[in-house]
Amino acid sequence: MKKITFLLATLLCASAVFAQSDESAVVSTKKHKIVIQLTSNDTVVQKSVIKQLNNILRAAPNTKIEVVCHNNGLTFLQTATTKQADNIRALSARGVDFVACENTMRDRKVKREDLLGACRIVPAGVVEIMLKQEKKWAYLKAG
Repeated sequence: MKKITFLLATLLCASAVFAQSDESAVVSTKKHKIVIQLTSNDTVVQKSVIKQLNNILRAAPNTKIEVVCHNNGLTFLQTATTKQADNIRALSARGVDFVACENTMRDRKVKREDLLGACRIVPAGVVEIMLKQEKKWAYLKAG
């Protein structure tokens, strides 16, 4: 009886391991869409965003990602203030879309030439996030 119980427990554990492996495979092949809101000028938070982006792309390489920077987060995309320019360029080359809020730019008198070339501009950051959510994009708030 003990052998049968042991055998059943072993099979149960093995099936749980295989189920986790199958789930991981689905994550890496399924196409996901994530919009990330960044409103912080804290360089530790911005460094963390870079780490999170790389982690997402490692675990789920088919993920479409957009990082929306507005308010204090605009510093992330400004050539004079960002500490992440090389990482942003590298992630942009991997398909991550970095966007700047035109409203924030206008309020802070930031011009297009003040931003990294790897980003684009949207009229309103919060509206961009709303539009993505209406299209079933997952939402993450950085920081």
